[in-house]
Amino acid sequence: MNSPTLLVLAAGLGSRYGGIKQMDAVGPSGEFVLDYSIYDAWRAGFGDAVLVIREEHEEPLRQHFGSRLDGRLGLSFVCQRLEDLPTGSVLPPERRKPWGTGHAIWSARQAVRRPFGVINADDFYGAGAYRALAGFLQDGGVGPDTYAMVAYRLANTLSRYGTVSRGICARDAQGFLLEVVERTAIERLDRGARYRAADGTWGALSGAELASLNLWGFRPSLFLAVEELFAEFLREQGSKPGAEFYIPTVVDTLVKRGRCRTLVLDTDEPWFGMTYKEDRAVVVTQIAERIRAGVYPQDLWA
Repeated sequence: MNSPTLLVLAAGLGSRYGGIKQMDAVGPSGEFVLDYSIYDAWRAGFGDAVLVIREEHEEPLRQHFGSRLDGRLGLSFVCQRLEDLPTGSVLPPERRKPWGTGHAIWSARQAVRRPFGVINADDFYGAGAYRALAGFLQDGGVGPDTYAMVAYRLANTLSRYGTVSRGICARDAQGFLLEVVERTAIERLDRGARYRAADGTWGALSGAELASLNLWGFRPSLFLAVEELFAEFLREQGSKPGAEFYIPTVVDTLVKRGRCRTLVLDTDEPWFGMTYKEDRAVVVTQIAERIRAGVYPQDLWA
């Protein structure tokens, strides 16, 4: 079977981070978090990477990766454009930014032809997570409408410096996803966590919940389903300021409508990422520790 594709969501604005976090060097030879993600994916058996980006980031990313991936993975780019909408959908005149992770994935529909994994460009997922996902995607016995997600313990995914968005998941006795609920403002507490609901009230979380970090495994059949749900979303919510079309909500809808099954893959890998500027020091320290332990070379692509 052909090697799976790694689809990287790299078009975020970084408003909470205060800069272009996808291109902030955290490794000793100028590596981004994304370098380590692509390196782990390559070692796990992924064959190429497709980056969903903002148009102005394409040239600096091409310069950064240059020939580093030659002989390892193919690399291509897709721009997530505000006006790229399903046929018949209308762009609200006041909308100024694209529509979130579901829209970003749909933007790559012409560039992805094989089973594919999805990651955020600024999240470090760990080598074991990529191996688990690659194994699922390379399983020729899995049906076209069976997907997967790699789940982390919520307490291990929170920032010390502010709220984060996470998909909170529940699964059945066979390990398949029952539901995923997007919580857009989760805050770490001394014990557990809490989330702010749409009405401004706070709900309690233990920290042991399974959380989605947008590490997914899909088949190309997803694109048609996303297009249908995106058009539905635009009809119902497109005029609302700041409305976002989240991929966890897409998967949750497909599961509840009986149109897919999603296997929840566990990993013991630690997660860390760069939501806030203060998170960067943690990421740099974690990368340095892994280099000292021999997990990564000092110069990743040398």
